[in-house]
Amino acid sequence: MTDDGETFGDWLAALHASHDRLTEVVTPLSATQVEAPSYPTEWSIAQVLSHLGSGAEIFSLMLEAGLANRPAPESEAFQQIWAAWDAKSAADQAADGLRADADFLDRLDGLDADQVRNWQMEMFGGDQRLPDLLRFRLGEHAVHTWDIEVAGEPAATIAQPSVELLIDNLDQLVARSGRPPADPLRVHVETAEPIRVFRLHSTSDGVLLEVHGIETPADDNAALRLPAEAFIRLVYGRLDPLHTPPLATDGVDLDGLRATFPGF
Repeated sequence: MTDDGETFGDWLAALHASHDRLTEVVTPLSATQVEAPSYPTEWSIAQVLSHLGSGAEIFSLMLEAGLANRPAPESEAFQQIWAAWDAKSAADQAADGLRADADFLDRLDGLDADQVRNWQMEMFGGDQRLPDLLRFRLGEHAVHTWDIEVAGEPAATIAQPSVELLIDNLDQLVARSGRPPADPLRVHVETAEPIRVFRLHSTSDGVLLEVHGIETPADDNAALRLPAEAFIRLVYGRLDPLHTPPLATDGVDLDGLRATFPGF
């Protein structure tokens, strides 16, 4: 669940900002350029846009199901959507990806207050509200927009409106994607822009991220200080040496942390 202080409007505004950034990056690209590799080199830029477009359709299904008090859609519906997008040409994947993304936002913009307040659905292991749905969408949208932008601009960063929200909602992602290292992990993490303090540690159950106080606890054996944007990319497996900003480490191997978060 998202933090009580984060509203539907906050997440929707960040999604709009991410869509605008994606549109700005993709619109000038030629038909040949969208066939070039994205950051995950096994995917072309067009395939990333296909993923975002099919995702917009899938999230639209979830949105409508929740509005109608129906269960979450079954995976068979997702398979049909993915197959349709896989069959598109690269040029159509790019153009239709932007269009589907805009259509999803238009539908969200049209919801009234009662629909926003009453929306709920059991999925992803819990009872989700509408801000949660947008949180799941923003995570993939902001990171995949970076995947596309960084292919042409090595200094690109995840858009700050997305960073401001995603930094406070990394715990579930860390638990799901982190691979416990061989040696116990206890790292005091401090981020900037925005300022946050966490403890990143491993247990027999996996890797955990907890909000922590400013003072480094005595049993933390390492420290990491970096921009919040970079920490998000670390957790998403996108903080390789060529795309790592200035940061400070103490008693922690950055390559070891990269191995802990291999990415999606």
